[in-house]
Amino acid sequence: MSIDPEASEPRWAVPPEGGWTADDLDTLPNLPPHTELIDGSLVFVSPQTLFHSRAVSFFEWQLQSLVPPELEVVREFTIDIDRYNRPEPDVIVINGDVVDDPNQTRFPAEAVRLAIEVVSPESRSRDRETKPVKYARATIPHYWRVENHDGRAVVYVFEREPATGAYTSTGIFHDRMKVSVPFTVDLDLTAITARRSRAADPE
Repeated sequence: MSIDPEASEPRWAVPPEGGWTADDLDTLPNLPPHTELIDGSLVFVSPQTLFHSRAVSFFEWQLQSLVPPELEVVREFTIDIDRYNRPEPDVIVINGDVVDDPNQTRFPAEAVRLAIEVVSPESRSRDRETKPVKYARATIPHYWRVENHDGRAVVYVFEREPATGAYTSTGIFHDRMKVSVPFTVDLDLTAITARRSRAADPE
C-alpha cells in the first residue's frame, strides 16, 4: 500500500528573523491572491462579500470617468510604504507617470493621491486604525473608508493635515457623496446596493 507524501510546508509559513520585506511579496511562491505585508507580517484576505465586491467595482468604474487625465485609477494593487509595509488598498488614484510597465507589481506610496478601503469584518481594525496611520505617514493626501451599514454604503472621508501629518475627518456620506478634492466627485452611493434591494426600498 502506497502512502502519499505529505505536502511540504509553504516557505511563507515561517517568517525569517525580522519579518518579511516588501520585495518578498514578488518572490515567495504560492502566496494566496491579494496578500499584503503589514509590519513585516503577511496578511491574507478572507472570502469577499457581495457588498465588498460591488463597492470596489463601483468606485473603480465611477472614478475612472471622473479623474483628471494625469491620474489613473487602479483596483487591488499593492503600494510600497517602506521595507516592511506593502499594503493593497481596494482602490487607488495615482499619478499617471508611475504607470510605465505592464509587468510592474506595485506603485510607490508617494504617487498615490487617494486610497480607498472597503471594510470587511476581518479587516475592520486594519482599515480603521492600522492602515490610516501608515497611509498618512506615507503622505497620501486623501483616504476614504467605505463601510456597510445594514446593506447601505457609508463613506468616511479623511484628508491629511500637513501640520500634524495625520488624517482629519472631512465628511461622512450616506446615499450621496459630493467632494471637491482630490477632484470633483458626485456619486449616488445607493447604486452599490443590489437592484432588487433598491426596488424593494424606494426611499
